[in-house]
Amino acid sequence: MRDTAAMPPFKLKPDIAARRALVVVVVNTVIALIITAVNGDAFAVNLVYSQCIGLGIWAMIDGGRHVLNPSGWPGAWRMALLVVVAVLTSYGGGSVVANLLLGRDLFASLSNVPRATLGFVLMSLAAGGFGAYYFTSRAMLAHARLAQEEAQRQASEARLKLLESQLEPHMLFNTLANLRVLIGTDPVRATAMLDRLNDFLRATLTASRTEASAGRHTLDQEFARLRDYLELMAVRMGPRLRYTLDLPDELTTQPVPPLLLQPLVENCIRHGLEPSLQGGEVRVSARHEGSDLVLVVSDTGVGSDPSPTPGFGLSQVRERLETAYPGRARMDWQGQPGGGTRALLTLPWTPSP
Repeated sequence: MRDTAAMPPFKLKPDIAARRALVVVVVNTVIALIITAVNGDAFAVNLVYSQCIGLGIWAMIDGGRHVLNPSGWPGAWRMALLVVVAVLTSYGGGSVVANLLLGRDLFASLSNVPRATLGFVLMSLAAGGFGAYYFTSRAMLAHARLAQEEAQRQASEARLKLLESQLEPHMLFNTLANLRVLIGTDPVRATAMLDRLNDFLRATLTASRTEASAGRHTLDQEFARLRDYLELMAVRMGPRLRYTLDLPDELTTQPVPPLLLQPLVENCIRHGLEPSLQGGEVRVSARHEGSDLVLVVSDTGVGSDPSPTPGFGLSQVRERLETAYPGRARMDWQGQPGGGTRALLTLPWTPSP
């Protein structure tokens, strides 16, 4: 059994209410046609009575349901009692309103033949019960679907935050290990690297707080972090590290998961450039292709096997893509010994607002 108490309050949107009212009007019109065919009365008169009574029943049932339980379903016995009360009350009140509109004695229809009154009440009960079940079941299904989508979205965001928290310490530990080596071999460069690390961490922390409040991380911010990181690595590697960041102006506002490209850049340096005496170049670029945003991270280092065993960086990037864009993004890896490596990420393109 679904725990409706755990669901957020259900709010009836104006467009949904308007559609429901239209359905009720159509049903009331059909009821008026049936009464006219059975009793031979004037259709216009029956239509006025049917609409006044039927709309009153709908308003009382739908409004009463929200009062009893904002989450949607107040329970079977409460709903049954609500339908009976709504039908009896709306029959009397709707008849009075119809008499007023038709210029008749206000209580004329209430003193009508008991058989006709009973038949109309029974028909109203049937219509009210069916309408309550129909609208409530649809509303609950829609509400449950929205709640499930919201839960999935929150789970995805939590997963992305977890992956991000795993990536940052991974980069930091590698940098501190390299810094430890430099302290004993080249104190001047170690001091410069420590200063760069301090700047990088300050910029990353400031950006993280800004993005958390704004709820959006753009390619411009991602490339800024990459530049900080590459400058940090350049202190340690010197002229052995060269890099190119190519981000067209029209792509700067494209949203991407934070720290998506840094593991790939770190992978290029650690496994491609560091083992090479000559070092090499890291290239990061972005481009727009149809309905896709294409990001490329490549290096001119020692290369790798065409199908290497996925390490921490590659595994995390693939997992983040699947979490952020389920079934709509992919990463293609290319590498060969002596020929460098190339990671191509294909993400959904997000039109500018």
